[in-house]
Amino acid sequence: MNNRPLLVTCGLPYTNGPCHLGHLRTYVPADFFVRFMRRKGEEVVFICGSDNHGTPIVVSAEKEGTTPRLLSERYHNHFAETFKKMHVEFDHFGMTDDPTTHNRAKHLVSRLIERGYVYPKIINQAYCTKCEKFLPDRYLEGICPHCKKPARGDECDQGCGKHLEPGEILEPTCKICGNRAEYREQEHFFFRLSGFKNWLKDYLGDLKGTDNAINYALGWVNEDLHDWCITRTLEWGVKFPGHEDLVVYVWVDAPIGYIAFTEEWAALNGKDWKRYWCGENTRVSHFIGQDITYHHCIFWPAMLHGAGYGIPHAVIASGMLKIDDHKFSKSRGYVVWTNEDYLDLGLSADYLRYYMLTYTSHTKEMNFSWQLFQERVNNEIVNNLGNFIYRTLHLSQKQFGGVPDGEVEDEIVERISETLGMVTNLMENYDFKGAVDCILSLSAWGNTYIQNKEPWKLAKTDPSAMAQVMCNCLHLAKALTLLIEPVMPEKASQIWSQFGQKDNICKISFEQGLTKLPPGSLPEPSIVFTKIDDKMTTEFDGRLRERIDALDAQKKPVTPQISIEEFAKVEIKTGKILSVEVVPKSSKLLKLQVSIGDENRQIVSGIAQFYTPQDLVGKDVVVCTNLKPAKIFGIESNGMILAAGDEASLLVPATPVSPGTKIR
Repeated sequence: MNNRPLLVTCGLPYTNGPCHLGHLRTYVPADFFVRFMRRKGEEVVFICGSDNHGTPIVVSAEKEGTTPRLLSERYHNHFAETFKKMHVEFDHFGMTDDPTTHNRAKHLVSRLIERGYVYPKIINQAYCTKCEKFLPDRYLEGICPHCKKPARGDECDQGCGKHLEPGEILEPTCKICGNRAEYREQEHFFFRLSGFKNWLKDYLGDLKGTDNAINYALGWVNEDLHDWCITRTLEWGVKFPGHEDLVVYVWVDAPIGYIAFTEEWAALNGKDWKRYWCGENTRVSHFIGQDITYHHCIFWPAMLHGAGYGIPHAVIASGMLKIDDHKFSKSRGYVVWTNEDYLDLGLSADYLRYYMLTYTSHTKEMNFSWQLFQERVNNEIVNNLGNFIYRTLHLSQKQFGGVPDGEVEDEIVERISETLGMVTNLMENYDFKGAVDCILSLSAWGNTYIQNKEPWKLAKTDPSAMAQVMCNCLHLAKALTLLIEPVMPEKASQIWSQFGQKDNICKISFEQGLTKLPPGSLPEPSIVFTKIDDKMTTEFDGRLRERIDALDAQKKPVTPQISIEEFAKVEIKTGKILSVEVVPKSSKLLKLQVSIGDENRQIVSGIAQFYTPQDLVGKDVVVCTNLKPAKIFGIESNGMILAAGDEASLLVPATPVSPGTKIR
């Protein structure tokens, strides 16, 4: 046991939407880890809170006609209540918009400024002339400058995944009104992340946690690290020291919330928060989703080190979530809402905890389907663990009225001790699936043991031999209950009471709990684990399908019918491309000169990703010729070249036709 306290945190849920299974992919394993380490005798503090700042919350609040604070409070309470229902029990669950985080963020940023790690710089900031305001990250969309895929203002979310600094995105467009934004100069402040490259290499070499986090971060550090713009033009957030017109970037104050929440917990419990966050050899362990690895393994430790705080001891990153082998997507309906689709239907939180811990390795992609869920619950929990524990309690109660007199055989003690050692090793290496599988293997061994010994037969032929078997099985079942509690705390507590135990199982260490049950009576046992039947699975899966189908139907465009007279108003002619130029600073546009018989037209077309100028010169094409002239990227365009599909397959005449021939 380590004499330094262990501080465990979870990535903060963002308060602009309800809890779904993707959230639980992080919180359930963290709670499992905390419960196990406490059972092992470690001093653990479990801290989390809601992330309340940033542009998306402002946008959501504006849509709802409320304030960012009221929206944040609503979802903060929603997450706090949902976590309790899922038996994810934080010692403290704070809000980043509360005064403690504001004060701690200003202090830490001021320390970075004093030490020369933050500096001002004039940058180009997207400005919407229609909305008459600067556009911070999530108010903005455009094209990624690295991979040329569509991106949002602060991240290439549909392509290479790279973080984007203000001013980097190409073809910036205002998400509020759809107007093309322009760049204007504005002073912002940058964190000198590039100066931490060598330090980060050493730090990541010693960092504990999962390989998917550490290796990902090392890949970034081995490339060029760019300084981070840590200010945004918003009213909502933590004010940047000395500049009331700017707030700190949400990825500055959100992780600082970990410290602030520890301060709040310490103040309520008479503790010193510095014991957890200051000095060498801190044991701060962050449980996060893999998508925020960069922030927790690079940006955050560099900020802490630069400001003179302790640095994280471990980063444990979970894999992503799929629903029915489809990419998780709220907009397409591939989502399972924790309350609406699960808890509110009366389903056991413990069953879901078990599934999320055992489906696959913590670092791998997890798939959820109702059929797989049913199979896991019925075959592994009910038929294996539940079967052994209930049979043991039932046979002991029926024959002996409880616990028979006798000693537990060495084979049983050794098997339990061996399992506990293996599970402990797996837990300390963040292999949560391996740990739970190991516990269930002990249960399977118990089922084999009781089946081979056939105590129901010994009841008639050798009652003393049966007493010995049941003494062994009861000790094994009690150990299994202790081991499984971090996975399924509610079910374990129910079983614990059936062993005649009055103490709260959550407070019992393995050392205390693995003592022999004294001879004596036990309460009448009851079945704790029940199966999920086919009817329920069909019903729940049907709800998911209905949502997906409804969203698909909403997205299918309804094409209005037109009369032949209306169609006749569209003038379409054949044309021949005479020359082609690339439009400067655009990845999509080409400027073409096209002959349509008696005149030449200048047309701007977004086909640069699919054709080079050399491919197009001399090609016959089909042109809509009576469109109103439009300016595209500042260049006048008189007509539209017709193409089919996402890859812009050009429509061309099947046989040679003179330019200007009208298409009927």
